Amino acid sequence: MKKRIGSFPRVRTEGGGRAVVSQAGSVLLVETVRKSGLDQAISGVLSPWRKPRAVHDPGKVLLDVALAVASGGDCLADVGMLRAEPAVFGPVASDPTVSRLIDTLAASGEKALQAIRSARSEARERVWRLAGRAAPDADGTVTVDLDGVLVIAHSDKEDAAPTWKRSYGHHPLMAFVDHGPGGTGEPVAALLRPGNAGSNTAADHITTAQLALAQLPTRFRRGRRTLIRTDSAGGTHDFVAWLARRGRWLSYSVGMVITEQVHQHVLKVSASAWTPAVEADGEVRDGAWVAELTGDVLDGWPKGMRLIVRKERPHPGAQLRLLDADGMRLTCFATNTVGQPIVELELRHRLRARAEDRIRAARATGLRNLPLQRTAQNKVWLEIVQIALDLLAWMPMLALTGEARFWEPRRLRLRLFSAAGQLVTTGRRRILRLARHWPWTRHITAGLERLALLPNPG
Repeated sequence: MKKRIGSFPRVRTEGGGRAVVSQAGSVLLVETVRKSGLDQAISGVLSPWRKPRAVHDPGKVLLDVALAVASGGDCLADVGMLRAEPAVFGPVASDPTVSRLIDTLAASGEKALQAIRSARSEARERVWRLAGRAAPDADGTVTVDLDGVLVIAHSDKEDAAPTWKRSYGHHPLMAFVDHGPGGTGEPVAALLRPGNAGSNTAADHITTAQLALAQLPTRFRRGRRTLIRTDSAGGTHDFVAWLARRGRWLSYSVGMVITEQVHQHVLKVSASAWTPAVEADGEVRDGAWVAELTGDVLDGWPKGMRLIVRKERPHPGAQLRLLDADGMRLTCFATNTVGQPIVELELRHRLRARAEDRIRAARATGLRNLPLQRTAQNKVWLEIVQIALDLLAWMPMLALTGEARFWEPRRLRLRLFSAAGQLVTTGRRRILRLARHWPWTRHITAGLERLALLPNPG
């Protein structure tokens, strides 16, 4: 009778290993920080918050927390993961020092937040310039998507409140730059709000849009080269009027609620006026048509606004709403773009769904829960989350190619950041040797080579 062998090999473990580096693949993020100039920028703007004779630079402390969040951490204490590897991440502040800095920045309110945002904006412009054709502004336009996020609170935190989904927590409004079909996306604004904040609050949408525009290079902060997209939460008179204000003239594609007036106009559209909708590859979308509404349905809205409606056969099992028509699901949106067929405009608006991917990535990168008690502290945490998401978007844009360019944070952590290595010191040089058998080592080494070829800031 043969002795049964287990499914996994038995490994004997011993402590005391030397020159072994865990999370060695995170050097990709460290090099991205260096090449983007974010370390210099954030250290400069946070210098007023550095106390006399302080050992740790506030900018370095904040970046260390952001790197920990980018690597999968979800609280301030997770910075200990970096502290354990000083050869890769340098000196890392203690947990009490990190907490004191967050409290200090929170006490400074908008002044500290604005300083962090200005550093991010400066680094973003440099990264886009370095990325060239891979940058989201390569075709001369930028698309910004606004969307709300529900963040569940598991304890009674400041401003936590019941949400419209009958949960309890916060309802921040975020903005993301869409990288289009050639990439992912990056955050440019996050407005922390109570859980009971309304979805159709025009003032919040205006504030978030202003924060987002301030993150873009100057040439995109007004004019038709920037497209603002929202779902129907942004379809309010005040927000659309703000987008279309003279001197700003931003392009917009804003979802609208199907009102009774819109419903009646849809019923009057002739069969010949409906045009088959298309997919991203140019093929006709089966069972979907689009048409443009005109007439008094546009009264009271800014001049130049177009209202485009789409009807589609509902998916099996889907429930029709009261204002759907003839067994068709109705949706509509407003835009001020002219000179393009309505099928292209409808496809462009439908691609706003990519914002859901950005929200999923944010939840996996520190936004699953707001870990701090006070609202002012969690506002600083939101900025840290955005820095982490920036790095997770900039690193693939600068260092990765092919399919790896589209990997979301969880896959980047599993395949790249978690790779272990051996640190070899020879003379004055330190060499990090990665496992040859690791299937994704070539992505790490090739990415580091691409980053090394980029010019240093300054």
